[in-house]
Amino acid sequence: MGLALSDTQVVTAAPVLSVAIRKRFGDTAQGDFQLDVEFEAPAGITMLFGASGAGKTTILDCIAGLQTPEEGVISIGAEKLFDSAASVNLAARHRRVGYLFQTLALFPHMSVMQNIGYGLATLDAVERKNRVAETMNSFHISALASRRPGEISGGERQRVALARTLVTRPCVLLLDEPLSALDAATKAKIIGDLRAWNGSFRIPILYVTHDREEAFALGECMIVLDHGRIVAQGLPQDVLHRPELESVAQLAGFENVFDGTVIERHVEQGTMACRIAGSQVDLEVPLTRGELGHAIRVGIRAGDIMVSIVPPQGLSARNAIPGVITALEQRDVMVVAHVDCGAGFEVDLTPGAVRSLPLAVGSQVWLVIKTYSCRVLR
Repeated sequence: MGLALSDTQVVTAAPVLSVAIRKRFGDTAQGDFQLDVEFEAPAGITMLFGASGAGKTTILDCIAGLQTPEEGVISIGAEKLFDSAASVNLAARHRRVGYLFQTLALFPHMSVMQNIGYGLATLDAVERKNRVAETMNSFHISALASRRPGEISGGERQRVALARTLVTRPCVLLLDEPLSALDAATKAKIIGDLRAWNGSFRIPILYVTHDREEAFALGECMIVLDHGRIVAQGLPQDVLHRPELESVAQLAGFENVFDGTVIERHVEQGTMACRIAGSQVDLEVPLTRGELGHAIRVGIRAGDIMVSIVPPQGLSARNAIPGVITALEQRDVMVVAHVDCGAGFEVDLTPGAVRSLPLAVGSQVWLVIKTYSCRVLR
């Protein structure tokens, strides 16, 4: 039977992290750099995604109180951590922000239990013991309580560091690529435990990464940064699969980006044709506002291109482009084929596909590309 709320009972919403700040850096390797961002992060995992130097870690440092913006406001719910206009700037130790760095900085001479309880010195012994035990149980490391960091695996050390950060019950958790050294399976299990923990405590979690697979797999929402600005935000699948900006497309793994000119418009079909600059290659792409003769840019994922060794027939894909393989490059578990079609394309293939077709340098092929695999970029 359901429980009805009385008139005096109130459902308290989880606090939202609000950030609207500017910070300028002079004389950097890239010249002057200005961080200028405004966003909100609700309870759950928000990915901060972007290339190195985009400003991701600077945002975390400003939230944690390790750096001070020139102007702006940072708040968690109704509590102001920083407000330049009101001269509010809480010291880092008073912000109740958990921050986990790439370098875990566990104390090597302390046990797992001692490491996790280190930040609870103000609690009485019983409460401290209960809090540590509860947090160790949440991250499945209770059996490691008496061991030292040097006696456990890398994944276990990550769990200990995360437990040490969360045992203090922060209002916000900041993660700066803490799992980058782990394999995908270990990473997924730790994130699963973190999500379960956050189901009870419901705090905003900002997770910094430049790994698009990690961003897509782990994030509930995503903010993309480029040179100190937010260039896209939303659900990971929307941001990464349907990018509008060239900078986002490149971060999202659209390896093929071409300049082109609109040569035909087929309004009734919802498509248009463009010619890739410096070639005779024509692509059918989704219809946009580009008029005849207008310059556009088109992005295509290497993994969205199919390869045929015979002229394709009877396919729904509208683009079938002849070319010659100029190189086959092994990258992790994939093979990247470089294909000269008058314009250069990259195509992701499995080793099995390369063997079964078979493909080699000099092979004549046809690239098969669906119209809606071509993204028209701004």
